[in-house]
Amino acid sequence: MYGKKKLTAAASLVALSLALAMAACGGSENMTTPQARQSETGMPMMSPSMGMMSPGASMGPGGTFGTGCAALPTDPAMAGSMEQMAQQPLASAAAGNPQLSTLVAAITKAGLADTLNSAPELTVFAPSNEAFSQVPKADLDRVMADPELLKKVLTYHVVAGTLAPDQLDGSHKTVEGQDLKVSGSGTDFKVNDTATITCGNIKTKNGTVYILDGVLMPPA
Repeated sequence: MYGKKKLTAAASLVALSLALAMAACGGSENMTTPQARQSETGMPMMSPSMGMMSPGASMGPGGTFGTGCAALPTDPAMAGSMEQMAQQPLASAAAGNPQLSTLVAAITKAGLADTLNSAPELTVFAPSNEAFSQVPKADLDRVMADPELLKKVLTYHVVAGTLAPDQLDGSHKTVEGQDLKVSGSGTDFKVNDTATITCGNIKTKNGTVYILDGVLMPPA
């Protein structure tokens, strides 16, 4: 965990932090998802900026969506609950989420925790533990053993600024420097045609998290 400066995998953490801070100073806005409204007929409607929800779509508390959200703790006092994550910066919020322990270990190993926590506004496409388990062990071990490659892969999952669900569809420049593509609408989205958002629009103190069922690899 989003004018923006193109960052490369070889950039230092200081450069990454500076670029994110400059992006914020350039006028990035924290965009939040409007709450669903009820029309006179009782059908769920969204604000004009969101448009109609797709048939069968449903939003949970705070505008979250996806079957994976059921795995989040429901007790507001528990770490990893939506209430607790909303009060914490990105890396700290992820550390309490039971679905993201592998990602948090990778973030820590890459030395990106402080950067993610201090950045003003980011959107993080966060692979779940299950997503990492699908990566062949030899490949995962190779990435984890290479700090620069690990940083490149992780920052490819981060976009400067906050993306609301109605802004997801399209291409987005990542902190790594290359674009990722999101396709879909309502509550049904895929990233790079390979990973599905299983729990989306989770708010943190300085950004938004979309949990994925796959790990994204930056183009060669």
